[in-house]
Amino acid sequence: MNLETAFAACPLVAILRGLTPEEAIAVGEALVDAGFTILEVPLNSPRPLESIAALSRHLKGRAIVGAGTVLTATAAEEVVAAGGELIVMPHADTAVIARAKALGAACVPGIATPTEAFAALAAGADALKIFPAELVAPKVVKAMLAVLPKGVKLLPVGGITPETMEPYRAAGAAGFGLGSALYAPGTPPAEVGTRARAFIAALGAK
Repeated sequence: MNLETAFAACPLVAILRGLTPEEAIAVGEALVDAGFTILEVPLNSPRPLESIAALSRHLKGRAIVGAGTVLTATAAEEVVAAGGELIVMPHADTAVIARAKALGAACVPGIATPTEAFAALAAGADALKIFPAELVAPKVVKAMLAVLPKGVKLLPVGGITPETMEPYRAAGAAGFGLGSALYAPGTPPAEVGTRARAFIAALGAK
């Protein structure tokens, strides 16, 4: 499974900040059972590379697993060495994007302006994370899409809940990154699954 096929199956990225290796597989299973296909373990989580390695092995062929909060090219190398296939960044450092792509990983950098968006795409970004979404209203997303190359995927991230997705979808957002409204440290896997299904239901609502 690659990012394109995973995104087509479910355009929601589970951001598992604070996940521990001990709970990784149970939480990952709950998400995949609910329909999620893209999982991200931020590097400021406890022993993140262990969680990424465990999830990558356990969910191989069912989900694409990678890291978030990837700040340097060296960090991207460590993620790929652990089995990660996705590099997600809060910023748009073109050197990190280029390194991730050279390693064969998909890369979704964070952007908040058209200048950052075009630079990230030129460096090889597969999709663009609108971050923080609280500062980028749906009408701004619509305006960006009017000038960006056709087919570019914009994913608002930051404070997204099932109730706040629709205005962004109407503006043209392709998907979303979901943080604490989906998973917070200590959330039982069953509850994560329940929240995941609520997001998927909201995504499908018209």
